[in-house]
Amino acid sequence: MPTSSADQAPVATHARSALSIRGVTAGYGDAAIVHDVDVEVRHGQVVAVVGPNGAGKSTLLKAILGIARWMGGRVELNGKDVTGLPLQQLARLGIGYVPQIEDVFEALRVRENLDMGGYLFSHRERAVRMEKALDFFPQLRSKLNRFVETLSGGERKMTAIARVLMLDPAVLLLDEPTAGLSPELSRAVLEEQIKALGEHGKAVLLVEQKAVAALGIADWAYMMVQGRVVMSARGVDVLGNPEMREIFLGAKGPEDRTA
Repeated sequence: MPTSSADQAPVATHARSALSIRGVTAGYGDAAIVHDVDVEVRHGQVVAVVGPNGAGKSTLLKAILGIARWMGGRVELNGKDVTGLPLQQLARLGIGYVPQIEDVFEALRVRENLDMGGYLFSHRERAVRMEKALDFFPQLRSKLNRFVETLSGGERKMTAIARVLMLDPAVLLLDEPTAGLSPELSRAVLEEQIKALGEHGKAVLLVEQKAVAALGIADWAYMMVQGRVVMSARGVDVLGNPEMREIFLGAKGPEDRTA
């Protein structure tokens, strides 16, 4: 299959690289799921990783975060080598992670969830950071005293992302943020919330099964099949490629297992 230059740098309007992934190979046990993958995310850019089930998308995120077994390659954050660092240290350095499931504390109120995200800071600093996080999601202001378990799916996802924003990360890794949401809520999460993160200067690496919707907001996109990047181009160009339908309907990869 012809590629759209996986070696080519993403859109040149984003001057500085926030997250660089070079030659990453990773998996679980002795099995490699991701093979020699290169990905770059620049500040102010939403980058989508799409592909059929089992392509290795979530394993790629877990490799960056030190959850999957690292077998080769390099990860740089703002030019600094962070390969193999534990998740807690990566968070302190500026990488925020919103997992697909278990991304909120359901038994706590929205305000308490945000406080948990800023636990490293003083009460005064947490208040300042909470205001900044709520600037992204003003809909949450009236729900700060609501228990998360009473919120809609979209509001829960807003809470999850806002909690991570309490650390003011430069880079956000989002794993299937629309999982379990209706088509309408999925569009809102992608087109309003996630797109706004990039517009506010965050570097966003988005793994998303709803490929068409993700590509519609992505500045740059990588398509994975069987653990490898087979196409790298602007989101709209990947979306318009006639081979995309064949990839999603015809290609199958090894099971994208969890750790």
